[in-house]
Amino acid sequence: MSANQRIRRVIIAGGGTAGWMAAAAIARTMGRTVEVTLVESDAIGTIGVGESTIPPLVTYNRLLGINEAEFMRATQATFKLGIAFDGWKEPGRSYFHSFGLTGKDHWAAGFQHFWMYGRENGHPQLYDDYCLELVAALKNKFAHLPEERMNYAYQLDSGLYAKFLRAMAEGDGTTRIEGKIAEVQLDGESGDIAALLLVSGERVEGDLFLDCTGFRALLIEGALHAGFDDWTHYLPCDSAIAIQTESVRSAVPYTRAMAHDAGWQWRIPLQHRTGNGLVYCSRYLDREAALERLLGNIEGRTLTQPNFLRFAAGARRRQWHRNCIAVGLSGGFMEPLESTSIHLIQRAVLRLIRMMPLGEISARDIDEFNEQQFTDMLQIRDFLVLHYKVTERRDSPFWRYCSSMEIPDTLHQKIELFRETGRVFRKNEELFAENSWVQVMMGQGITPRTYHPIAEKLRDEELARLLKGIRDDVTRTVASLPDHAAYVAHYCGSARVDAAA
Repeated sequence: MSANQRIRRVIIAGGGTAGWMAAAAIARTMGRTVEVTLVESDAIGTIGVGESTIPPLVTYNRLLGINEAEFMRATQATFKLGIAFDGWKEPGRSYFHSFGLTGKDHWAAGFQHFWMYGRENGHPQLYDDYCLELVAALKNKFAHLPEERMNYAYQLDSGLYAKFLRAMAEGDGTTRIEGKIAEVQLDGESGDIAALLLVSGERVEGDLFLDCTGFRALLIEGALHAGFDDWTHYLPCDSAIAIQTESVRSAVPYTRAMAHDAGWQWRIPLQHRTGNGLVYCSRYLDREAALERLLGNIEGRTLTQPNFLRFAAGARRRQWHRNCIAVGLSGGFMEPLESTSIHLIQRAVLRLIRMMPLGEISARDIDEFNEQQFTDMLQIRDFLVLHYKVTERRDSPFWRYCSSMEIPDTLHQKIELFRETGRVFRKNEELFAENSWVQVMMGQGITPRTYHPIAEKLRDEELARLLKGIRDDVTRTVASLPDHAAYVAHYCGSARVDAAA
């Protein structure tokens, strides 16, 4: 593309959650300055298991002007306050990673230091007791609170979310073309993507292309060979089976991640059904045994046939290469343990909008985009690896491998810093804040050896008053909250829909 040509035609290859999140955001934000065209085929299925999300999606929807109750009704969503981890530290032990803050931090030291000092001085209450979202989740309570005091995300039907966004994107001018991609055609002079040739013979030309073709990565890898960093030595799970079941109990405001001897299982309660899945390492568990294990640990009648998935944890080395940007699974995947897949779609889309070229694509923009996106993925990778590495489980070959495996230096530093000093530092606006690291590291079994000396500044009565005041506020607030399922029914409930919708 020459310097005097404008970026007019944005072509999105592939639909699903990634494609329609991108189309909806670009069409609404950029308006008539660009033409958005999405190419997808009804004959090609989507992964469709990204049902558990994290709080930044609340912000994403607000940026697009989406009415929350309408969105939740359309996607059969429930609220999510965190994840319950069963059996990760050791079989029979559980902990909770919430989306909230625990206690009150001092600018010099996090609340965990005051809590540890309190434990040494006659205040044996659990760290969990000081977190509003955590206590509310375990008591199945939820409500929107003044000043956005309750941090939350959603548990949703990703297929219905894509359908909701499609209607929105098309309403804002996005053109959808039905068809399979037969060939990605490159410009012989520049090496950029010039057009998508469909099986029908139709040729779809564009200036900027978004690869939302999932694991196939038809554009970014198939045509442009951007390269892939394989992280399976850190994240050995490479397979998953997903299945949907009838709801047999009221939906709770959290997702469950239940460890087993070769991986873990998820359970995600929506309004109209429950999402289930087994994540495992095929070196230690074969497909038939994995399916048997999943079917033996679900509740309610199955509504779908099992969906078998294979993946390799890792990231595309260049998320933006030439005039192509990878969005979603085409850019990499690190398993669904902390519900980050939809978040990475969101980050890529918003980052692209901030760097949308006017004319010739800037190499500086490409470099900056790639550095930021790859940094996001490295930081998320480290947080996921933490769950596997820091464990007291030695009951199977899988867990013995995880506990003894080499880990990135960045993660080793974070773990040992916390182990020795109780400190956690958030870097470069990384996704998971200090309290997330504290909850998971302590939940997995790390007890810091020391605390910050500023905690000793408090006299006994001041410490007692501080800790009791926080606990009492949490207890009082949770007691005033309605039941989660009742709140959902009142706020955004709808008639049950067909699970295949």
